[in-house]
Amino acid sequence: MRRALIVTDAWAPQTNGVVTTLQSVIECLPGHGYSAEVLHPGLFGSVPLPGYPEIRVARDPWRVGRMITERRPDTIHVATEGPLGLWTRWLLACWQVPFTSSLHTKFPEYVEQRIGLSPELGYRYLRWFHNAAARTLCTTESHRAELEALGFDKLAVWGRGVDTARFRPRPRAARAQPRLLYVGRVAAEKNLEAFLQLRVPGTKIVVGDGPARTELEARYPDATWRGYRYGEALAADYADADLLVFPSRTDTFGLVLLEAMACGTPVAAYPVTGPRDVVSHGVTGVLSEDLADAVRQALLLDRGACRTYAECQRWHGVAERMAANFVDIKWDAIRGKLQPRRAGRAVS
Repeated sequence: MRRALIVTDAWAPQTNGVVTTLQSVIECLPGHGYSAEVLHPGLFGSVPLPGYPEIRVARDPWRVGRMITERRPDTIHVATEGPLGLWTRWLLACWQVPFTSSLHTKFPEYVEQRIGLSPELGYRYLRWFHNAAARTLCTTESHRAELEALGFDKLAVWGRGVDTARFRPRPRAARAQPRLLYVGRVAAEKNLEAFLQLRVPGTKIVVGDGPARTELEARYPDATWRGYRYGEALAADYADADLLVFPSRTDTFGLVLLEAMACGTPVAAYPVTGPRDVVSHGVTGVLSEDLADAVRQALLLDRGACRTYAECQRWHGVAERMAANFVDIKWDAIRGKLQPRRAGRAVS
């Protein structure tokens, strides 16, 4: 079996789509000829990310150089653009070692919403980072089209999957009002207030946590705030809900969409990248610039159609597409490049 080394700044105990994607794909990679080892912040000294204290990033990422040269894997995938990903990308470019990368999130838009920095600056960095890769994996066809228009090249769509054994329909109690569910980070970039401000009948339930929770919970006390939920508890929340409301305009996919559908729960969302590629309008959900109207229409949809769609979205297919894009490393051919004078600290 060939050995893949995956370098990521996002890993457990973080709770987000990047971590879920990587963990799910890694579990399936042996079926496609690869074992995987992960280099993540937990293997390094770390510091909390400003604004996100629950997320820690490596403070000594240069140690990744020695880790790579000691392991000499058959292929390397750089999954994120944080300190570990950045240091790895720089080293591999210096050594002329081919690698693949993946682009999961719209960080330039997130940064703009938080501090007002122009997205063009962020995308300039992301282009520099990812165009050095032999192949960059992106989430959907819409995401690829957006990135190509921004000057990214060598893109491949790998999609997302869902665990249909865990996320499944369950018996539901009768209720007078529908239960409207949000699942995700409680942060500015998720546009959560568009959900909380909806004037539609129903109980609003928020599953997740993040830097905006204290403020939003104080402003919207009528919503039910459950914090993080995992495993069977999270699956039960999806299955018991009448509808998943997905207010984000900046996600590249939205794994929660598939998780909800697998439980038989339809979706109301804006017609943007992510929902546009995942939701079958009028079948598994409703997409509209009028989110309240999307909620009203989506509540009428057949829950069985949602489950049928989700059953075709498996993680094994995502792992297969990832493995198909891996590039082999010929370490013997690049041996003399591994110890450049200025990179001595990086590999020590």
